[in-house]
Amino acid sequence: MSDFVEELTWRGMLHDIMPGTDELLKKEMVSGYIGFDPTADSLHIGSLSQIMTLLHFQKAGHKPVALVGGATGMVGDPSGKSAERNLLNEETLNHNLSCVKKQLEKFLDFNSGANSAEIVNNYDWFKSFGFLDFIRDIGKHITVGYMLTKDSVKNRMESGISFTEFSYQLVQGYDFYYLWKHKNCKLQMGGSDQWGNILTGSELIRRKDAGDAFAITTQLITKADGGKFGKTESGNVWLDPQKTSPYQFYQFWLNVADDDAKKYIRIFTLFAKEEIDKLETEHNAAPHLRVLQKALAKDITCRVHSEKDYEFALESSEILFGKGTKDSLMKLSDNDIQNVFDGVPQVDVARNLIEQGIPVIDFLVEHTNIFPSKGEARKMLTGGGVQINKEKLEDVNAMVNASNLIRDKYILAQKGKKNYYLIKVL
Repeated sequence: MSDFVEELTWRGMLHDIMPGTDELLKKEMVSGYIGFDPTADSLHIGSLSQIMTLLHFQKAGHKPVALVGGATGMVGDPSGKSAERNLLNEETLNHNLSCVKKQLEKFLDFNSGANSAEIVNNYDWFKSFGFLDFIRDIGKHITVGYMLTKDSVKNRMESGISFTEFSYQLVQGYDFYYLWKHKNCKLQMGGSDQWGNILTGSELIRRKDAGDAFAITTQLITKADGGKFGKTESGNVWLDPQKTSPYQFYQFWLNVADDDAKKYIRIFTLFAKEEIDKLETEHNAAPHLRVLQKALAKDITCRVHSEKDYEFALESSEILFGKGTKDSLMKLSDNDIQNVFDGVPQVDVARNLIEQGIPVIDFLVEHTNIFPSKGEARKMLTGGGVQINKEKLEDVNAMVNASNLIRDKYILAQKGKKNYYLIKVL
């Protein structure tokens, strides 16, 4: 067991804590929950910080409850949103809920006795709760004035907020009340943008049943350059390998800035403080070796995906940095090839030409424009500066033909140490 609040504090995760929360956590095993939004069929790495919060909570001897918002997903949380969100139908939500549950089950321990993790769906208690009953039994306890003080509402008053999204904090507040009443859940956690919604829940518990409920929020994750965390040019970094491949996932963490790596390794790994201090010392002595990034990328890729996926991502990365082999190249799927060589110049060549066979000099100059002249191509070839599919080619009379195809459609050409070209045979 560890001190949960102290753990969040040294990791730089703690943002707000309600008075009395730390004392409660030191006195008894507490059930605490975090809500997860099922508006997509996968969580992304922005959600991962909340998963880590639940992990630390469980490691500290408490009971984590993950709430998937089958009901709140139908309403839409206005927190941090500048416009009304599209509402999903029940079929889409149910599919998303199923996927999100599977991902959560990968991280939390559901078989650890009294503090086993639990997943709940707020649709279970909202599906038979009539509108008139809700506004009579719940709405009367929270004033409009109180609701208007919340940032999630105030920030939208000028641009406009529907009654649907305005009522979200009351719906989330009832979640806390329900879990407090029926599952002895005394604590709600979430990102710092959820502070207002969480306080509405604790206030409802106080006003309706004179009960005590507590709150902790964690820092919203930022990037040193001011960019949005978890976003790349192609969009969110997802936990689902079909949406973000393990290679792309690994590369995201490997390429974070040094200042971000120092922050993220505390938030997203389970490394102890001593381990992180040691890694930072090594990193500071030789920043170019990217010790922190490599440790972060390995740990998080193994836990989100698998050790095998990590090893494959590492091997795939080596292809672009000169250490990969033809064997490692041949293992790549079509999707892997597109991911690994995203950003590499791509050239299309007609299949009939490859099947007939093209002299390598003509291939490098006339058909792919890898070299501007035959003289330069010939000189580079004889000097060992050209590779086809990670194998050196020094014979100026060699032919490029169907035997060179990877997955029957690609050829990887390399000029010098760092210049790659992906030839697609159509």
